[in-house]
Amino acid sequence: MSPKKKRAQKRPARKPPAGQRPQPVAVGPAKGDDRRLADVSEALDIMVPELAARIAAIEHLLVEKEICDREELIEAREFVDERPRGGFAGDEQD
Repeated sequence: MSPKKKRAQKRPARKPPAGQRPQPVAVGPAKGDDRRLADVSEALDIMVPELAARIAAIEHLLVEKEICDREELIEAREFVDERPRGGFAGDEQD
């Protein structure tokens, strides 16, 4: 019979002593909110010009294909500008 192979025992990973362990750094709620606000602001800074360019391209095509004329587009913009902003539907803003 062949002799059995001895398997090396795996040792558990050594943990550094309690005094040397890196302490997890908790992010305060204010810092977390500031970071989220900065992320949203950055995303809007990228998205708003892109959306404006796409709207301009669509308006250009609408006029070029004679689906509507410039005056109708201007009236539509004025209509959108007159709508109440913010809040929930039905709330009027002062």
